[in-house]
Amino acid sequence: MLTIDGSQGEGGGQIVRSSLALSLVTGKPITLSNIRAGRKKSGLQRQHLTAAKAAAAISEAETDGASVSSTELTFSPGQIKAGEYKFDVGTAGSVTLVLQTILPALMLADNSSSLILEGGTHNSMAPPFEFLQQAFLPLVDRMGPGVKVTLERYGFYPRGGGRLSVSIRPVPRLCGLSLMESGEVADRRVRALVSNLPTHIARRQCETIGRKSGWKDSCFKVQEITDASGPGNVLLIELRSEHVTEVFTGFGQKGVKAEHIATRVWNEVRSYMKSGVPVGVHLADQLMLPLAIAASQGQTSQFRTMSLTGHSKTHINILNQFLDIDSKVEENERDDVLITFGPAC
Repeated sequence: MLTIDGSQGEGGGQIVRSSLALSLVTGKPITLSNIRAGRKKSGLQRQHLTAAKAAAAISEAETDGASVSSTELTFSPGQIKAGEYKFDVGTAGSVTLVLQTILPALMLADNSSSLILEGGTHNSMAPPFEFLQQAFLPLVDRMGPGVKVTLERYGFYPRGGGRLSVSIRPVPRLCGLSLMESGEVADRRVRALVSNLPTHIARRQCETIGRKSGWKDSCFKVQEITDASGPGNVLLIELRSEHVTEVFTGFGQKGVKAEHIATRVWNEVRSYMKSGVPVGVHLADQLMLPLAIAASQGQTSQFRTMSLTGHSKTHINILNQFLDIDSKVEENERDDVLITFGPAC
């Protein structure tokens, strides 16, 4: 039984999700203690509980402590079972984070799987659907599996009600990746979404990015969502380059001007472009799990990214606790960091 301290590093839900994912892949039983001790609301919240229940469902795992607000969870996985599954968070908790927990195991299962995930699809504390579809999964597909996601219904915070469908074609083992340069930028897109809110909010966000970037009018789109259950506003900036696509996101907040939201996102985009690295901070964090698993299967991967967040540093620590790998972090200069995952020597 491997014991994982949930208070280590940034002490958040990433420790729960990655520990469950790695327990599924390795077959190692775990005890998670001090769950989310670094958060205002400690213990398992609905999205973490849904992730734990999803992990148990696909492996017929034995669990103890799988309840809301629990600060300790024991998880003993069985054999991974591909199939058709449906999981509902029941709140605006992120469905993409639930998927993050069970995807690695299903990518290595014996047969294909299909999933229906209901809850939040656009949540400020998680990667939105567009990030998953445009930035993360195309890189996962390069590693061998085939993962397709479809947004059937938007789910904004705080109402939720979104729906995501996923199909997964597995492989016996994952290939490595090398992302050292992004290549030439082929396309730039800015989309501002509003649901049950005035469209001028989205227009002002696009106008703000337009003034700051100097990009052509054809890069911008205002989109009104008509079938969501509640209000929402999301600003998405996509940079499609030769070797990688990055997606940057801002979420509207009550009492915060549209222009301020747009400026925040643009500052993130500008920092990424100035760095010259191919992988932004959020994509780096998402890639670490599948690349580390590939390293445990004998494949070496490298990528250049910006200065690591506390979130990513904690993630690397968790990966090293589960997997027999050699992970290296080499800082060439500020916002130019080389990450390497390889087989243990």
